[in-house]
Amino acid sequence: MRNNDDPDGGRLRSTERGEVLGRKKKSFSQKTFLRLITIISTFGGLLYGYDTGVVNGALPFMSRQDQLGLTPFTQGLVTSALLLGAAFGAVFGGRLSDRKGRRKLIMSVALVFLIATLGCSMAPNVELMVTFRFILGLAVGATAVSVPAFLAELSPAERRGRLVTQNELMIVTGQLLAYIFNAILGNMFGEAGNIWRYMLVIATLPAVCLWLGMLIVPESPRWLAAKGRFGEALEVLRKVRKAERAKLELNEIKQAIEEDSRIRKATMKDLKLPFVRRIVLIGIGIAVIQQTTGVNSIMYYGTEILKDAGFSTGAAMIGNIANGLISVLATFVGIALLDRVGRRKMLFTGLMGTTTALLLIGICSITLKSSAALPFIILSLTVLFLGFQQGAVSPVTWLMQSEIYPIYLRGLAMGISIFCLFTTNFLVGLLFPVLFNAIGLSATFFIFAGLGIIAMAFVKKYVPETKGRTLEDIEHTFHKHEKRYFAKKKAAGIKTAES
Repeated sequence: MRNNDDPDGGRLRSTERGEVLGRKKKSFSQKTFLRLITIISTFGGLLYGYDTGVVNGALPFMSRQDQLGLTPFTQGLVTSALLLGAAFGAVFGGRLSDRKGRRKLIMSVALVFLIATLGCSMAPNVELMVTFRFILGLAVGATAVSVPAFLAELSPAERRGRLVTQNELMIVTGQLLAYIFNAILGNMFGEAGNIWRYMLVIATLPAVCLWLGMLIVPESPRWLAAKGRFGEALEVLRKVRKAERAKLELNEIKQAIEEDSRIRKATMKDLKLPFVRRIVLIGIGIAVIQQTTGVNSIMYYGTEILKDAGFSTGAAMIGNIANGLISVLATFVGIALLDRVGRRKMLFTGLMGTTTALLLIGICSITLKSSAALPFIILSLTVLFLGFQQGAVSPVTWLMQSEIYPIYLRGLAMGISIFCLFTTNFLVGLLFPVLFNAIGLSATFFIFAGLGIIAMAFVKKYVPETKGRTLEDIEHTFHKHEKRYFAKKKAAGIKTAES
């Protein structure tokens, strides 16, 4: 109620209300812009998911004698060529993103996605298909490195887990969309052998959206600051943070850069240093673990697995939609839990779940071999497996890759660890159809279960906790190990490059 004794009181209160509303509107605008940046940049993840998932339904049609006439080995080659390309794309993508910027790299790979997708969809033979799948993989690998790093460097510490794992959500969404389009096209136009070409060419649409969207997205503020462009870095931070917090965060970034400047730029020679080698080996271990669960044997060959269990081709393609759907739903759960539950705890729990599901698949494949219920039991167990994988193991993997490395080492180290991730992925993709054909489903999945037990032991002993810590705080811990190392060397009278 207005105070009549104070003629200015109502006006002052109105002004105050206007300032409060203005601050709220600006805060809303900042959150909305950050959300928009996240959606646009993670179209790279959508492309990654679609291009890896689409082969699941396309393989039965590609394999026809009137098409590409694939054998179990060439099936593995067509599938895994993308993953081999991704391994190299991760290495070069990490270095290029450090030199040219995260944004420029993402824009460039959008064009590579477009050209390579068109090449795959028009390939007349296995040789050209493998070539274009390899080129497509270069874009996948570069995106896999640059997008999580880009999002981590734009995100506030308390929301970093949720925002970075949006990329994982888009990957599994891309796979789900691939399964849906595969099922629709395969069941409606299955008599047309070349329907696989239409399945592949759909990926050109998100590639165009990614390139156009990145035109309005700013560069990473941490990358700008690392290049000495502090004014531009502050301007970007103000677009996604409150003004006061933006200044404080820029000061933290400057401090981290000053610490980094005291040592030379990271090169492969740095891997000789124990504290560098340890953190890189932990990153490689986390990356390899994600693939040795055997997740991509299901994501790439789910149709063949369900056909072997007893489903027809059409029914198996429809069943794969359940795998894609649970992957998306589980990723939502994982995103919600990441900033509440520790990364390390989630990773260990996820591995327990995936290993148990793999053991059950192997046991049921032997004991219920002639049962009519086997196809539905296998489908249920693959859904259970993917619930743990996509709800815990995969989100933690991609998030920790963007968290554990200091800024001067991030591009190089992420490139190395993601190279190892895709190399393992390549081996799984290449060897699974060969093993599946030679020793059967149960024995193959028992191998994956054994690797899962080893993975749990690794997590328990070596993986650190990063929940609730800023990137700069994690980096300060790294520098403490570094200083202790050089202090010990100095005390021992050993000369180093640092001294």
